[in-house]
Amino acid sequence: YMKKIVLFFFLSFIVYATFFTEKEWLDREVKRLCATDGGIKVYETVKLPAERFDQYGQIRVPAKWLAEPGDEYYYESSTYYLKQGNPDMYQSHYKLYRVADSKLLGELIRYSRRGGDIPGPWHPSSFGCPKETGFNDLEKQIFTKG
Repeated sequence: YMKKIVLFFFLSFIVYATFFTEKEWLDREVKRLCATDGGIKVYETVKLPAERFDQYGQIRVPAKWLAEPGDEYYYESSTYYLKQGNPDMYQSHYKLYRVADSKLLGELIRYSRRGGDIPGPWHPSSFGCPKETGFNDLEKQIFTKG
């Protein structure tokens, strides 16, 4: 009976060391990368009439591959995996352009970790930074009501 208890604690330690140590290390690495180059950079702001904004204060900016004739702006996005598996660590990069002159108006870089938990039927945990760096946050900093 004692051997089973010792074996249980030994296996628990192995599982903990395997899953949680790497997860914590990746969270620290995500924070470090965010401090290095994460966040929003705005190169030009654009004033638009109030009627261009929806009830949430946003305008329609399609992905480049969904842009239609007449669209004035589009965005491109990419995901670069720094580590794949369980857990994942990746960089999300969004760039917002004006169609007329292909000028880059702004970009955002976000780092994230997903997974690294004890396996189970639940959704994996995640961690990302910087805060408030979704695509809508980029739009809100570029487009203002004028």
